[in-house]
Amino acid sequence: MTSADASVRTAAADDATAVGRVQALVWQEAYDGIVPPEVHAAFDPRAFEAAWRDSLRTPPAGVHRLLVSCAGDAVVGFAAIGPSQDPDAGQTTGEITALGVHPGHRRQGHGSRLVNAAVDLLREAGAEHVATWCLVEHEDLREFLTGAGLVPDGAYRDRVVSPDGHTAREVRLVAALTDSPS
Repeated sequence: MTSADASVRTAAADDATAVGRVQALVWQEAYDGIVPPEVHAAFDPRAFEAAWRDSLRTPPAGVHRLLVSCAGDAVVGFAAIGPSQDPDAGQTTGEITALGVHPGHRRQGHGSRLVNAAVDLLREAGAEHVATWCLVEHEDLREFLTGAGLVPDGAYRDRVVSPDGHTAREVRLVAALTDSPS
């Protein structure tokens, strides 16, 4: 049996190594110049791998899922979904909690496939809205997400990104997953 050239599937524990590698590359690029060098150095594939392997072996209850995007058999992207943890979100709001595509595999449809699969799973689980957070500095990612139909709702948060309390601002993007009544 052969694999499709590009696909998205639910991750298995065996995918943790590849997801850890992709996440480390994505975060090293995303946080370069935003976090201090000692924090940047902590974006280690083995640490991410261990965390993903643990969560895949004993997943949290509910709609939590890790999806992977593949080029052939190679994992080149990931998206994690779950219920929104935002205090102002209702029970029918799902969240894309992590999203990343290997820098060498961008602009090939992997991000779009991941977002579409994430939205489909959240909708199937009963979500009526989806939310995600994006660093203010990441104009390309924000442009991609708004192109996918998510819009800023005015919410922001300042995430602590260093031991000395330095913060980075994130904005929330949202979309309705159901048709509005006429």
